[in-house]
Order: sequence, then C-alpha cells, then structure tokens
Amino acid sequence: MKYLHKNFFLSSPMAQRLFHEVAKEAPIYDYHCHLSPAEIAHNHRWENITDLWLGSDHYKWRLMRANGIAEHFVTGDASPREKFQAWAETMPYALRNPMHHWVHLELRQYFGIEDLLCPASAESIWERCNHVLQSPDFCVHGLLQKFRVAMVGTTDDPADSLDDHWTIRQSSLSTKVLPTFRPDKAFAIDQGAAYQAWIQKLAHTCGRSITTLEDLLAALKQRHDDFHAVGGRMSDHSLDHCPTCDCDEATAAKIFRCAMAGDSISPAEKDQFTHFLMVYFGELDAAQGWTKQLHLGPFRNTNSRLAEKLGPDRGFDTIGDSPQGHGLVHYLDTLSRRDSLPGIILYNINPRDNYLFAALTGAFQDGSRPGKIQFGSGWWFLDQKDGMEQQLNALSSTGLLSRFVGMLTDSRSFLSFPRHEYFRRILCEMIGTEADRGELPDDFDTLAQLVRAVCSENAKLMIDP
Repeated sequence: MKYLHKNFFLSSPMAQRLFHEVAKEAPIYDYHCHLSPAEIAHNHRWENITDLWLGSDHYKWRLMRANGIAEHFVTGDASPREKFQAWAETMPYALRNPMHHWVHLELRQYFGIEDLLCPASAESIWERCNHVLQSPDFCVHGLLQKFRVAMVGTTDDPADSLDDHWTIRQSSLSTKVLPTFRPDKAFAIDQGAAYQAWIQKLAHTCGRSITTLEDLLAALKQRHDDFHAVGGRMSDHSLDHCPTCDCDEATAAKIFRCAMAGDSISPAEKDQFTHFLMVYFGELDAAQGWTKQLHLGPFRNTNSRLAEKLGPDRGFDTIGDSPQGHGLVHYLDTLSRRDSLPGIILYNINPRDNYLFAALTGAFQDGSRPGKIQFGSGWWFLDQKDGMEQQLNALSSTGLLSRFVGMLTDSRSFLSFPRHEYFRRILCEMIGTEADRGELPDDFDTLAQLVRAVCSENAKLMIDP
C-alpha cells in the first residue's frame, strides 16, 4: 500500500467522507504559533530547503542528536547542504516517530515529491526542493494562501515593537495575523541584570520610565492596549506551575524594588511575584474580552551545559512532573472570585494531567459563552497521534468536544500547516469509526457539523466572537 495514501488514518467509510467532504478544505485558524511577524510582514523567501526546514526546528534537532549526528551538522557552521544530508541520514531511523509522517507530508504538499527521504535520495530532493523555492509564489504570503490559512496568532513579547504587525495590517495579505501577548519575561524577577535589561527594553518601547511596580503595571497595561489596537485578542503564559501562594501589591512592590536594586530573589518571592502579575494579567484579559492560554509543566534547558553554549529553544526542554492541580485551581478561583475570569485554554505537557485539566475546565464554566474554559490540544511532546487521541478522549469524556477550538501548529516553520490535516484525519477517524460501529448517530449532517466546528468554526468565534 502506498505510504501516506489519500485515506491514511481513515479506516471507515464515514471517516473518509467526513475528512474529504468536510475537514480537508476547511480554513485553518492557527491561533498559536511562533512564526516570525517580520518574515510575514516582508513576505520572506528562503535561500534553500535547509534554511526553511532546519533553521529553527528543535524537533528535528533532537532526532539528529539521538541519531549520533554531531552538533556541527545540527546547529553548527556546517554548510546547508551538509546539514540537509545529515537530516536525510536520520530519516530512515525515524520510523514511528511523527516527524517521519510530517516530513513526507510536507515534501508532498509543498514540493510535489513522493520519494522517501534517505541518504540515497538526498541529492535529488535537495535539488528539486530548491528549484521549487525559486517559483514566484513560494513565499510567506503564497504559502499562507495555498494552505487556506485564515488566521495566524504569533507569539510576541510586550517589550517587542508591533511595527511588523501594523505593516501586515496595511498589506494586501488576506490572512489575519494577530499578536499574542506573551509576558513571560516579566516573571523572571530572579534573573538579576537580565531582568533589569528587559525592564529597560520595555520602558524604551513604551516611552516611559519604569522604576516602581506601579510604573511596571502601567507599562504592561499600555502594551496590552497596544496589542488590542493591532488586533490581538489572546495572551499566553508558559510556566512550570501556577503558584499556590497569594501576594498583595505592597509585597509585590517590595520584591520588585529588591530586584531592581540587584538583590537576590528567593524562589518563594518569585512565586509570590508571579502570582501577583498573573492575577493582574487575568484582569486585563477579562476587561478586554481576550482569551488566555496557559502552557504548564515543561522543564526548560535541562542540559545546562549545552543550553548555556547554544541558547534557549535548542531542544533541551522536556516533559516536567511538577504538581499542577492546586496552583491552577487557586489561580482560576482567584480570578473567578474577582469576577475577572477571562476565556482560558489549558495545555498540559505531561499526559498524566490529561484528565486533571479536562475535568477542571468544567468547574469554571460560567454560562457566559460556549466553551469559555477549554482543554487545549495536545501540546509539544503530545502533538502526535497518540497524544491527540488521548486529549480528544479526555475532553469528550468530561466536556463538550463540539465546543473544542481544535488544532494549532505551535511551530516556527511555515512548512507545518499539514499538521492541521494530520489532526483532522485523526478526528474524522475517531468520529467516523464510532458512527460506523453504532456508537455515534449514523447521520452525516450531524457529524459534519461537529467536525466543521472543531476544525475551524470554534477557533474563528474565539478570535472574532
């Protein structure tokens, strides 16, 4: 049987019909990713397939290292052709890893190449990919149009300029590109000079001095308003855990003064300051009608020697096992008691927490709108077939799958949009097969409505209710 044939993952007639007639052509709302606003604003083109495919993809880098590839060929100064060859040498060993699927879907859908990538085919695929890269429509805007991307949510620090987003708004690009407010660096109160440098950058961006906590809060609100003005409707935080402590403004102000004076900050003080800011950010989101994303649980930069040498986001993060329940309940309850609970999407990185997160969403729904509190799609190490199925089952068993906002890429690559197809096939297989077994109604229109909502419509309503 042909690899990744037109009905892969689709084992039943209803699953095949739901995918090909409903899910396949639905527009993409990629509401959380790490694509570069500058590359979108300037309609970037790529010099070669390595630049596009391997330039920032730590998923691939991890596999290359696991295959014994020296760092020189991963993130080092080897030539683009040498790095591509090293990746081709890794692919035959990646069977049953989702990357093997994704790579060959991308080769097929972006470049029209159906050959398996391996050392023997590397030269031919290198040449053919680079030839396609020269075509006029192989650019950022062309790819967004090709894959029917209706919306992209980038991830932006409040200290960063929004100039690229204003440039995009003034362009002819039909895809909505909206910034996501990601103020994680505001919590790094224990980082000494690095924190002070970020505060100065934020002050420069805002055009105001920041010397007190009051100044910091005003600057963050100013930037939150700036994001809203350019179309932002979502925030995002990636934390090891939500703190279980409380913190009043006087205590937070004292901690901030100590940090700005260069004093050491204890872990307990960092937790207090983080909780104070998280409550403040929740109130800002609720006031503007935004949706907040909480990505909880990763252990970051665990290989300290290589992380210090190569920097963050180089593939040295992993699944964490910090307790999540008490802090998350405390945070959501704090916002609820203040009548400041915004829309929330919860993402766990440890599959142990699937039912914890899924069930918790039901405790904080308030009837103000459908699906206000969401159990988010399989994240990071869980955005593969098994992880997606587990997430869909936990969500379906504890809440309303029909209100789910669906898939996202969480990617830095413009080649990642086939991951939406991957998810949609898994969703249609689950729904269609259960219908064919008599576990769901054998009613195409009813099932199509569910699939259409999860693939696109619910995400669209979240961004533009």
